Amino acid sequence: MNLPITAEQIRLAAKNRGSEANLNSVLTSLDRYAADVGLDRLHRIIHYLAQLMHESGSFRWDQEIWGPTPAQQRYDTRSDLGNTPEKDGDGYKYRGRAGIQITGKANYEAFRDWCRERGYNPPDFVKDPDAINSDPWEGLVPIWYWTTRNLNKWADQNDSETITRKINGGKNGLADRMDYYGRLALVVCGYGVSSAEIERFQRDHGLAVDGDVGPKTRAALHTRLVELGGGAGAGVRSAPVVEETVVEKEVTVTVPVDRPVVPAKVEKEVRQKTNWVTGIFGTGGIAATALTWLAGMDRDSLILMGVLFVIAMAVILLGGEWIIRRVKALRREIEGA
Repeated sequence: MNLPITAEQIRLAAKNRGSEANLNSVLTSLDRYAADVGLDRLHRIIHYLAQLMHESGSFRWDQEIWGPTPAQQRYDTRSDLGNTPEKDGDGYKYRGRAGIQITGKANYEAFRDWCRERGYNPPDFVKDPDAINSDPWEGLVPIWYWTTRNLNKWADQNDSETITRKINGGKNGLADRMDYYGRLALVVCGYGVSSAEIERFQRDHGLAVDGDVGPKTRAALHTRLVELGGGAGAGVRSAPVVEETVVEKEVTVTVPVDRPVVPAKVEKEVRQKTNWVTGIFGTGGIAATALTWLAGMDRDSLILMGVLFVIAMAVILLGGEWIIRRVKALRREIEGA
């Protein structure tokens, strides 16, 4: 297939210069296998590459840097990763390799079996782990990782947070991953990565111009990528949720938007004033009726006066209650918006 993104565009979006060999491995495998797993849609590729560029430092690393650190030493007996419970070198043998690093004997075995099921005729990575870092396998590992976690679904919804959790197990590096997404998307859409270029994109798409790739700008980029990729398909949201969040120690805190609220005292004051007006009219009506009677008005006039008084009171009472109900409704609408 002809990839909808080029090596030059990826270099423009990168934050440092990585290995050309590593980048070529990724693109070679995308070219050969992307259509097999639905990674041939532009908006999906951008999310995929953004995650991969964070994990690999813009393709600088394709192998775990081994100390060994205390954590790496514990890998040797990690039976949950398929390594033996004895200290026999399994941690180092099955250390992280490829762009999204595959770690542990069980994962090497799972990748091998996945390739065999698809007829890709792979070597036995359990016997020869170093074969992972040869083509086309090095670039196929992240495709396997992405596919087996069903990440196309979340790319369709422009959900970087869920993609990050499923790759990382948490939200480590979320800001950097989203930054890579913005940079790649801007370049593919025909813009640069500078603040001035972000502002140009925002002006061109009717957004608030602030030079920051925030949630609304990411939503607009997603929409544009879907358009460039041939339009939305099933499950693709062209206008995803864009609520801003802040990540603090692995906890996502929703930032509330300042909004005017109708204070309860306003409602109370309206009720008091409505009752006050009703009371005045009620008292005045009774007094007027009494005075009319004393003035010796004829019976028909008195009846007419009484009917008018009742109608006036009904209008006042109903109007007052309507005002109170409307204020309550307005308050609920604003506070719950």
